[in-house]
Amino acid sequence: MQHVKVLAILSVLFLTFSGFWSGESNDTLKKERRVESQKILQLLYKYAPESKKMIRSSYGYATFSNLGVNLIILSAEGGTGLAHNNKTGKNTYMNMGSGGIGFGLGVKDFRAIFIFSDKEVYDNFIENGWEANAQADAAAKAGNKGGALNGAITVAPGIRLYKLTQNGLAIQATIQGTKYWKDGDLNK
Repeated sequence: MQHVKVLAILSVLFLTFSGFWSGESNDTLKKERRVESQKILQLLYKYAPESKKMIRSSYGYATFSNLGVNLIILSAEGGTGLAHNNKTGKNTYMNMGSGGIGFGLGVKDFRAIFIFSDKEVYDNFIENGWEANAQADAAAKAGNKGGALNGAITVAPGIRLYKLTQNGLAIQATIQGTKYWKDGDLNK
């Protein structure tokens, strides 16, 4: 059992900090996140065409590229992304990390897209960024093969969330705490 705890802690650290210290310039990292954000939006529009109109009419949105690991009773996720204010055109570069407990086994690569209805919920996400949730899903996907349960849910008044599984083999039923926060280096 001690080995599982150590492995879980190492997984959380790896997922939370992988990609944050790449040695690339801030301008390069910002550009990569903008390009990735556009790829995520195109993927979303493919699977949920109605989301394109919702994003255009929203106050703003956030896109994240994430990796999740489930190890028996512990789960961890880590990723990077950006929040885009549709009214001002400003991007806020963000990171995310998550840890949880419950049943789970596997690894999955997924995308998260938040849609914000108004300034208050958008600003609250940028400044506070917490999301606590219970989640149950199954994914068995490699490229275009396989399937995953994906869809939109309302996570709080004025916030809609889509999760799209890219690749992975995972089954989980967990209670997680997730923190989204501004990237201190990229938002200078």
